[in-house]
Amino acid sequence: MLTGALPDFPWDTLVPYAQRAREHPGGIVDLSVGTPVDPTPALLREALAEASDAHGYPTTHGTPELREAVVRWFARRRGVRSLDPAAVLPTVGSKELVAFLPSLLGLGAGDVVLHPRAAYPTYDVGARLAGATPEPTDDPAARLARGGVRLVWLNSPGNPDGSVLSVEQLREVVEAARAAAAREGKPVVVASDECYAELAWAEPWATSGVPSILDPQVTGRDHTGLMSVYSLSKQSNLAGYRAAFVAGDPALVARLLEVRKHAGMIVPAPVQAAMAVALDDDEHVAEQRERYRRRRTVLRAALEGAGYVVDSSAAGLYLWTRPELGGQDSWATVGDLASLGILAAPGAFYGDRDHVRIALTATDERIAEAAARLSGA
Repeated sequence: MLTGALPDFPWDTLVPYAQRAREHPGGIVDLSVGTPVDPTPALLREALAEASDAHGYPTTHGTPELREAVVRWFARRRGVRSLDPAAVLPTVGSKELVAFLPSLLGLGAGDVVLHPRAAYPTYDVGARLAGATPEPTDDPAARLARGGVRLVWLNSPGNPDGSVLSVEQLREVVEAARAAAAREGKPVVVASDECYAELAWAEPWATSGVPSILDPQVTGRDHTGLMSVYSLSKQSNLAGYRAAFVAGDPALVARLLEVRKHAGMIVPAPVQAAMAVALDDDEHVAEQRERYRRRRTVLRAALEGAGYVVDSSAAGLYLWTRPELGGQDSWATVGDLASLGILAAPGAFYGDRDHVRIALTATDERIAEAAARLSGA
């Protein structure tokens, strides 16, 4: 594992802007991080408590109840009805899997890991930790044709920009990866980070749902080389539980399971019990989605009224925003907002210099306060 080549942790550079925002007479409205602020639903806390007599070690593979709940959720919410419970693996949040997947797959020097050009920084970091080469691209299918790629990260809905990949776009990448694997005689894995899939705002996704990499229209009913990564942090307010899973190719999941058994990467038993309950209950997810919808409507109207443009943002927890006139560096926009007591994340964290990422994760009261400040400005 190579740690010397890692970049500085981006959020450390945001500290001076946070301090400026805190100096506002009304205090800071922190919209820089997508951490849930609403209570964990009572039925999930009850499930955790009921499973708290966890005196023995949990299984790395997860309980049958949890894996079967994941299968039911995929069938009910994502249109995937051919998933084997054995091809499901709980993980300690999704970030750790993103960071360690290249290493768990045995990638190293000379291997290329593709990720979206505007992207969560951990895709890049995970490749570096393995000694592989991270490479941003908005056209992974074309890049696969040039060879050397061993892992493709997709992110739909995207963080930070909220973009959604259609069935046709996903299928194009899957077909290109399989063609590259056949041509080069080496496996190419396509991993899709789908953690915001239950938070779709624009059509057709709000009605038809966000497509999964495991959708039979994408895969041709063959999950070979494919993995869907999912987290319950956003839809169920379980960020503190570190509750996530990966599902897809049974052979890939078996390989990950074997390594994780040796390494002791295990989701605690009470968390697994709460996850199974969460996945079988759609009502609390709908309630949380409605909270975010209200906040999004208020905040987007205020931003646009204050001279900002919201690009993409068809789904997810963020508004991908820039000044209407354009041409301003994202750090300058962060500074402008900080002078209003509003903290946003610069697009520079995600490989984009023009936008800022504004999260919907604040209470109704603080969202209203941010909107009032923008209207006053």
